[in-house]
Amino acid sequence: MSPRISKVMLHMWEEPCISGTNGSGTVFFSGCNLRCVFCQNYKISQEEVGEEVDPSGLAAIFLSLESQGAHNINLVNPTHFITSIVEAIDIARQMGLKIPFVYNTNGYESVDSLKLLEGKIEVYLPDIKYFNKEASLKYSGVSNYFEICKEAVWEMYRQVGMPKFDECGIIIKGLIIRHLILPSLSKDSLKVLEFVSDKFPKEIFVSIMSQYIPYYRANRFSEINRKLTKFEYDRVLEYFYSLGLNNGYMQERESASKAFIPEF
Repeated sequence: MSPRISKVMLHMWEEPCISGTNGSGTVFFSGCNLRCVFCQNYKISQEEVGEEVDPSGLAAIFLSLESQGAHNINLVNPTHFITSIVEAIDIARQMGLKIPFVYNTNGYESVDSLKLLEGKIEVYLPDIKYFNKEASLKYSGVSNYFEICKEAVWEMYRQVGMPKFDECGIIIKGLIIRHLILPSLSKDSLKVLEFVSDKFPKEIFVSIMSQYIPYYRANRFSEINRKLTKFEYDRVLEYFYSLGLNNGYMQERESASKAFIPEF
């Protein structure tokens, strides 16, 4: 299946070690293997707007982003196009592309598919969205999210290990785990952090996100039809530090704004 691309841009709003000063060369893929009711990118994930490209065309996009000064190639929601992406990466490398690839995923990944990416992807940027299976079923349409995600993230860590940075602080290899705190689900966030603390070295990098705003179909669920409270966010941060985790990124609560959502 040919990849469908909805947007290509230099993205300045990722983690500082990814966006840097020049931006992350971001390719947004259409479609998704989850059905999150609060998806900020629902126009591409659910409505699948965009244009198809073949692997050679995708490689040309990668090279164009590099020529614009991108620190990396950021593959957003790439899961369902892995085979074509691997081919495009090989073509781009053969044509001289030097910068790292970032695999930016919702975490609901097959380990067998991820093994196809070994040696191709330098940086993995997965979400761990949920611990609770009732929540993952209700809000994203799958009850086995955590069981799949935990194995996938461990495979990513096996492949690339802890983050390594260049002299300017830009990541060149490694795993960064993301977690978006959802309103009314801060207890679930604590469980996610417990898993990270138990499974990975304490030095693991975690990006704790406060950017949630009610979007798409979130208004159908009263408990998530609001922004986070300061109490919810502070509770998760305090628990993060209490577990002995110290590395990562925290967002200002002002990041919960439509201004940071790309137009598709």
